[in-house]
Amino acid sequence: MRQRKVKNLDMLLAACDAWAVKDPKTHKGSWRKLFADPSLPLYVEIGSGKGRFICEMARLHPDVNFLAVEGGAKINVRILQKAKDWNLSNLLVIMEYIEDARDFFAEGELDGIYLNFSDPWPKARNAKRRLTHRNKLAAYEACAADGAVLQFKTDNDALFAFSLDEIRSRGLLIRWVTRDLHHSPYAARNVETEYELKFSAKGKSINCLQAVLKR
Repeated sequence: MRQRKVKNLDMLLAACDAWAVKDPKTHKGSWRKLFADPSLPLYVEIGSGKGRFICEMARLHPDVNFLAVEGGAKINVRILQKAKDWNLSNLLVIMEYIEDARDFFAEGELDGIYLNFSDPWPKARNAKRRLTHRNKLAAYEACAADGAVLQFKTDNDALFAFSLDEIRSRGLLIRWVTRDLHHSPYAARNVETEYELKFSAKGKSINCLQAVLKR
């Protein structure tokens, strides 16, 4: 989908520069040092969109450090603006797309990974590009600390079924699964994304799971 033009984009980005990480690979193994409190757990959302989820998570959980990952400047500027407006000291934005998590994060560096409404890449020939493909999962596992979790949400039933198969192929422990998140025991602590609000308003049930990346 073509991104809409953002007026005064460069000026907006400059105003939020304190929350932007433009050279992420140089911080591999030392991400915590960038935060006000390096002792806190570190969670990352890969594919943060306009940032509703990750900014709200950072606001609700000041005892956790968060990284948003979004490569498109016309989109990630929205995350940066929220982080600045809310003065979130526990959130930074990686201004690049991630192909292999191991390029950005060291072994055992992450305590949790969120994948929300990822591109389903519906054609079979593009299966390896899906963020829940077993190759991607192997990379997440390599970067995961003991007890680290993966949480995945999608409205796409086919992608969810594929993801369950891929997770099982890696032998990961699945803590819980729901095909209707908003009418499940996990709804109370759910933070909605922009896409989630849109799809649930149309009556579409939301799939969600949580798995342990490293035991």
